[in-house]
Amino acid sequence: MRQTLPLFPLGTVLFPGLVMPLHVFEDRYRQMVNDLLAGPEPHSFGVIAIRQGRETGVDGVRSLHQIGCTATIREANPHSDGRFDLVTVGGQRFRLIEVDESAAYRRAEVRLLEEEVGDAPDLEVTVKAVQEAFQIYLDALTIQGDVRVSVPDLPSEPVLLSYLVAASMIIELPVKQSLLSQPTAARRLTAERALLSRETTMLHTLASAPAPDLRDSPYSPN
Repeated sequence: MRQTLPLFPLGTVLFPGLVMPLHVFEDRYRQMVNDLLAGPEPHSFGVIAIRQGRETGVDGVRSLHQIGCTATIREANPHSDGRFDLVTVGGQRFRLIEVDESAAYRRAEVRLLEEEVGDAPDLEVTVKAVQEAFQIYLDALTIQGDVRVSVPDLPSEPVLLSYLVAASMIIELPVKQSLLSQPTAARRLTAERALLSRETTMLHTLASAPAPDLRDSPYSPN
C-alpha cells in the first residue's frame, strides 16, 4: 500500500512497536509537528535513518536509507518558544519510493511493508536461542558497565522479539538498519543470533583484558 508521509531523517533507527522520544527544535520540523497536530489522527510521520550527512548543520542530509518506520505521536509537549518534546511509537516499516523536498519539510511517497514471520522449520528453536543469547548479552553488559540490565518477560512472538532485540542491542547504525531491512522476522532473528554471540564475546574480552599501563604514554592537554 502506498501513501505520502512527512519525513523526519534521523541519525538513528526506529523499530515497530518501540518508543522514541524526540526533541523538535528546527523550524521545519516544528512546522511539521504543528501541521500533524492540526490534522486528523493518527498523527504519523516517517522516521528514516541518514546514510550520509547529519540531522542539522550546513551540509545537512545528503542521502537516506531506503527502509524506514512510521512514527505516531502519543504525547506532544509544546514549549513557549515553539519547540516540542514528543513521545512517539514505531508503527509500520516502509520503503521510500520518491522524496519531495520542495516544501518546508520533506515529504515522501512510501510503500508500507507487511510483517512476515517467514518460513523456517526450526523457528521455535531460533526464538528460544535468541531469548537465551539476549539474556546472556544483557548479563555481559551488566558486568562490563557495572549496571543492572533486566528484561524479565521476553516475548516469544517472533516479530515482537526480533524488534525488541534489534532496538536494545548496542551496535552501529548500519547494523541496526540491516536488521530493520530484513524481509522476515525469521531472517532477522537468525542475524540477531549471530550478532548476539559476537557482541557478547567482545564484551567478555573487554571485561577480561588487563588495564593498559599509561605511565609512559604521551600527554596531551586537549
